[in-house]
Order: sequence, then structure tokens, then C-alpha cells
Amino acid sequence: MQSVFQNIKGDRLIWAIATLLAIFSFLPVFSAASNLAYTGGSGSTFPYLFKHGMHLFLGFAIMYAVHRIPYRYFRGLSMVMIPIVIVLLIVTVLQGTTIDGANASRWINIPIVNMSFQTSALASVVLMVYVARYLSKIKDKEISFKETILPLWMPVFIILALILPANFSTTAIIFAMVILLTFLGGYPIKYLLVIIGSGIIALVFFVLVAKSFPNVMPNRVDTWISRIENFTNGEDTEEDYQIENAKIAIATGISPQGPGKSKQKHILPQSSSDFIFAIIIEEYGLFGGLFLLVMYSWLLFRLVIVSQKSDTIFGKLLVLGVGLPIVFQALINMAVAVELFPVTGQTLPLISSGGTSIWMTCMAIGIILSVSAKREEIKAQEGQEDNPLDILSETI
Repeated sequence: MQSVFQNIKGDRLIWAIATLLAIFSFLPVFSAASNLAYTGGSGSTFPYLFKHGMHLFLGFAIMYAVHRIPYRYFRGLSMVMIPIVIVLLIVTVLQGTTIDGANASRWINIPIVNMSFQTSALASVVLMVYVARYLSKIKDKEISFKETILPLWMPVFIILALILPANFSTTAIIFAMVILLTFLGGYPIKYLLVIIGSGIIALVFFVLVAKSFPNVMPNRVDTWISRIENFTNGEDTEEDYQIENAKIAIATGISPQGPGKSKQKHILPQSSSDFIFAIIIEEYGLFGGLFLLVMYSWLLFRLVIVSQKSDTIFGKLLVLGVGLPIVFQALINMAVAVELFPVTGQTLPLISSGGTSIWMTCMAIGIILSVSAKREEIKAQEGQEDNPLDILSETI
């Protein structure tokens, strides 16, 4: 164990943020688990806490293993993983899983260990690495839009098209993050406008086809439309039921109920995943909410610092590509709980229960730590003395 700690590299504050979030997650998960244990009939919260602990343990093992890989290798790995991810997404779609007639093909079952895995989460990380690789390759070069269609945008749109029928929110988030990364990577804005316009047209076309031929392929178009309509006009639906109970939990947080004493966890669906932020506010009040906001904001600040200190364009874009979606997803989860955003089904990174979300978040953080570890190695070799401003930034 001592040798493991000695081999931990990279930004220590990012390690600290991830660890604090993981430790804190046991409190709300325990609270929600008590309700699951009661409704599930077992009466014991231990299996749920053990499962969550194992997910985190495996996640941090992934983080440790990934951060030991020199980040330059991720360039080639992304090329190899793109076709693998596409195949996995095709397999996921072909399962044809439906719930109430809607497409719910999001997971595949891993043989032997009998565990489910959400392929879109892996696709998101791999795609961001792939886009960062391509942008670093064309940086400061004169390119035409036609040159980028096949090597850059074709994989993006294939992956998004495979995720879209079952999960619009994840598709929209990945598309937004790819657009943001390409903008930060210096991709011409006039070309980006064409891509955004093409994406909107493709989405409208898909919705029209799905509405015209509902029996051709199960989809969730009606669910998407109803969520947006209900968000704007305030009709009573299942989503509104979730939001109303989430807001009740948050309002109750004015007088914090204390650890494990949430009342809304017995009523609020998905209290351990999608709406765990509301349970945290109910039990820990403003302090709990501010703690999470500070942690994710701190993580964003460290991402920017690690990105700026990277010695290559690929390293800079890689950190932003895999790191920004973590913070963005956290903000969306919290915005849904306070009804600033329609229900999306996005979890709170490193807090919500669920294996795939935790593992892919840890993989992304491991990649970021790999980039920062390389910077430490270069400084050690050069015997470079830290600038006073660098020292200050390391302590914030």
C-alpha cells in the first residue's frame, strides 16, 4: 500500500477534490439506501453501501491505473477505441430494450461478472480524447471544411446518432462539449456554425421521422417533447412530480434535517442518483449545497491550471476535453433539482450511485492527472524553480 501512495503522481489538489467528493457521497447514498432497503424488502442498507463502495474502489483503481499511463499514448488509443466504441453502441442499440414502448437501450451486460455498463459514458470520454487529438494535429494549419468532415465530424455524428434514440440529454451534452472544445482548439467559427446548423437539422429530421413512423424504431421523442413542454407550461406529469418533491426537499433544507433524516427520500424517485442533490440540501442545508458548488468550482479552476501548464497543445485540449464535461454535468444535475433545467437523467459526478458514471468520471480524472504528472516530471528533470505565482495557484 505504501508503494501505491509513493507512485501517486499528478495534481494533488485534484486527487483531494475527487477523494473528498467520494467520501462525502457515502452520506447521501446511505440516506437514500435506507429507503431502497425498506421498499426493496431486504431491510438492510449494507448491500447498497457495499455496492457503492465497490464502485468507488474500482473507480479509483481505474483513476490510479490511467494516471500512470503517459498521456501521449492516449492519442493512439483514441484511434483504436473509436471503432470499438461504435461497435459497442451498435450492440447496445440492437438490443431493442424498451420501457413503455420507448427506447431504453443504454446498457449492455458484461458477461461473467454480470454487471451492466452504459456504453454512451465510455463513448463520451473516448470521443473527447479523439477530438482533442485531431485539433492538436491541425493547430495553426490552414484547413478547409471539407478536409475535416471525414476525420473529425464523421465519427462525432456516427456516435451521436447511435446514442440519440435512447438518450437525448447525453447526446446534447456530448455535442455541446465537442463544439466547445473545437472552439477552444481554434477551429474556424464559420465552420462551427455550419456544424451546429447541420446538427439542428439532423435532430429535427430525426424527430419528424420518429413521429411519422413510430413503429419503425422505438424512440423517446415523445418523452423529450413532453419534458420540454411541461417545463415551459407547468403541466402535472411524472417529471413535475419529481421536480416538485425535489423543490420541497430543498425548501426543507432551510432547517437542515441532519444526516439520514430526509423525508423526501421516501417519495422522491431516483433519490440516490438523479435527484441526490435535493436530498443533500434537505439533510445538510445550504452548507451541503455550497460544499458541492465549491468542490466542482475548485475542480474547474484546477482543470484550467493543469491545461495552461501542459507542455503540448494535445495536453491542453485533452484536459479541457475530458474535464469540462464533469463540471458541466454537475451543474446540469443541480439545475434540474431547482427547476432551472428540464429533467435530463444526468447523475452528480462522484456523488450519485451508479457504476458506469463513477468509473468514467474516474477515468477522465485519471487522464487529467496523467497530463499534470508529465508536467511534474519535466520540472523535476529541469530542476526548475517555481514562480511565486505558480506556488500561490497550487495552494488555491
